[in-house]
Amino acid sequence: MPLQELRRLFALETLDTRFFIPATAPPKDALELADLSTAKPKSRQEGQVKGKETIGNVQPSRWNSPEFYFYYLIHIICVPLMFKAVHDVSQESHPNYSKFSHLLSGGWIPGRKVDNSDAQYAGFRQNVPYLLLLVVIHPLLRKAYDGFWRAGTYTNVRPNAGLEGHLTQGLTAASAAEARMEQRISFDVPFSVIFLAALHGFSAFKIITILYLNYAIAKKLPRNYIPAATWIFNVSILFANELCRGYSYASIFSFVLPSSPASEKQGMPRNVGHTLDNYGGLIPRWEVLFNFTVLRLISFNLDYYWSLNSRAGSPIEKKQLDPSNLSERDRVSIPAKSTDFSFRNYFAYTMYSPLYLAGPIVTFNDYLSQLRYKPYSITPKRTLLYATRFLLCLLTMEVMIHYMYMVAIFKAQPDWTQYTPAQLSMLGYFNLKHIWLKLLIPWRLFRLWALLDGIDPPENMVRCMSDNYSVTQFWRGWHRSFNKWTLRYLYIPLGGSAMPGVWGKARAILNYLAVFTFIAIWHDIQLRLLMWGWLITVFVLPEIIASAVFPAPKFKDRPNVYRVLCGVGAVAEILLLMVANLVGFALGMDGLKGLVAGIMGSWTGLMFFWGACGALFVGVQVMFEVREAERRRGINMKC
Repeated sequence: MPLQELRRLFALETLDTRFFIPATAPPKDALELADLSTAKPKSRQEGQVKGKETIGNVQPSRWNSPEFYFYYLIHIICVPLMFKAVHDVSQESHPNYSKFSHLLSGGWIPGRKVDNSDAQYAGFRQNVPYLLLLVVIHPLLRKAYDGFWRAGTYTNVRPNAGLEGHLTQGLTAASAAEARMEQRISFDVPFSVIFLAALHGFSAFKIITILYLNYAIAKKLPRNYIPAATWIFNVSILFANELCRGYSYASIFSFVLPSSPASEKQGMPRNVGHTLDNYGGLIPRWEVLFNFTVLRLISFNLDYYWSLNSRAGSPIEKKQLDPSNLSERDRVSIPAKSTDFSFRNYFAYTMYSPLYLAGPIVTFNDYLSQLRYKPYSITPKRTLLYATRFLLCLLTMEVMIHYMYMVAIFKAQPDWTQYTPAQLSMLGYFNLKHIWLKLLIPWRLFRLWALLDGIDPPENMVRCMSDNYSVTQFWRGWHRSFNKWTLRYLYIPLGGSAMPGVWGKARAILNYLAVFTFIAIWHDIQLRLLMWGWLITVFVLPEIIASAVFPAPKFKDRPNVYRVLCGVGAVAEILLLMVANLVGFALGMDGLKGLVAGIMGSWTGLMFFWGACGALFVGVQVMFEVREAERRRGINMKC
């Protein structure tokens, strides 16, 4: 029984039903085939959910083979040593401890300090109790609001009896859906205004001004100018927010209002703008978080632009679809009604409180569809299990930063010669693990908040950071909602990789370059992030070339040979992924040079490096088998 509960907790379907059912399948039908208690499909033909094509060339299980028993032994030996390497250099007895001890804080685990030196995660960590309180209060306030207005009496579809009821049921369902959307937005708009004012104080007016300018681009410009104007405006906003540091009121008013004589005598000219700047809310630097709002601004404008092509008739009526049971792809691609593209709906979407701070990203079409019809994927059991997984991730991070001080060590830049090659490599590895967790935890908290509120956004982190071996697949599963956003609004409009032949591959690479350049600028306008984006593009090339030189059909009769070749290539890809992410998010080029020199600068370091490559090869084979096991169950996540 405990093992069954553990399987249920870590099932893909518990994390996000999108991993378990195809994007084209109506969710109600597909979920009826899913058995959450065993995390397996039931009543499927050949292990497939309805609407999913059969996955061919699935290999038999290797979990009980001698080869994998050897791999288990390697894991049992290596994984504890990996943790021990960083734990040892985090002890007070280490010669470099005094170099980074000032970056440590008092911890809640007895006898341990905590490495809270990462400013981004520290800001989130100190606000976790308040955010958890808000996660509970917000859905309760909505229920109280709905109860006061007796929303259930007109937002629930109740079929009438007899022939007349049969004829009018469709109209009743449509009316109830419109009433549900109206009821939710009538709560979301005032709550978002209060939430925005509390977070950013008077800076909320700056945000509303940007929202209106973007809305005006969609509504007032000629249709053909909307895409280019939208992209130019929003990319310019990213640069302007960074360069102007949020447009302080003091600077704005200094152009239009004279400073007072009293303040000039003191040598500090002041105006009413300084007073407004003093009331910046809980998060005065609103521009730091506005990048996520920019994605929603682009989504609204381009969804509106594409909707202008389908005004002749409703795609739902043409395809005879059930609007309450649309697949994920239909929710995203089928345009909202022309009347839905109002400023009120636009404001509710862009400022939706659970997803405002950090996402995940939901498109405007999808958001409106979920307002009308609550997703079938949201159930109390699944939400409870998801909340449990979030708390386990939060506890994992807490234990890690109490016992492993890699972030503080890299910030202090101590004498690297005091560390062995194994310790240096594990410091870099667990630094990446910290980056993964510090992103995963806020994303899951905000997604949990949305689930409790009746909205199901995509899960951002598909797999554990240590369960990736492909550059392209890694980016499909890391910040997944952003990846899906870039595909819809950038990569596919640029042409994607649809063109065949050599020129098609070259076009795809150029599109990759454009996408990752935007992603780097979107994250932060820094040279190291641009280098990260370009490195990722370059590192995609070996994978594309290898897949062309060693196509899978060529090794159809030699699956083990192909598996070994893929394993060797995957080890190289993992090393490239680590290099790119260390440059972009942790060390920069100079820090990476010091790390690599410490690892590769001696014979013992080279021996460790090749031993680590062997261990990575073992890990890759386990990753391959994990994906084969998923394919045997009819799941092909493509990441």
